[in-house]
Amino acid sequence: MPTILRAEGYRLYFYSHETNEPPHIHVDKENSSAKFWLNPVSLSRNAGYNAIELRIIKDIITLNKNYLLEKWYGFFNQ
Repeated sequence: MPTILRAEGYRLYFYSHETNEPPHIHVDKENSSAKFWLNPVSLSRNAGYNAIELRIIKDIITLNKNYLLEKWYGFFNQ
């Protein structure tokens, strides 16, 4: 589970065994977790975040989308 980015207390990472799914990022903070698709940026699942937190996370991902995609494709050799 390489950590790709830390921002505003959130840890953004992906699992190394998820090569059969489209590019996405997992986001954890304390006891909450979410998964966002990267293209387009959209929520896949949420466990514990409220609407305000999800908006903050989506903004972080959107601002860093190119970087996150670069890391995804680099890691999975795509």
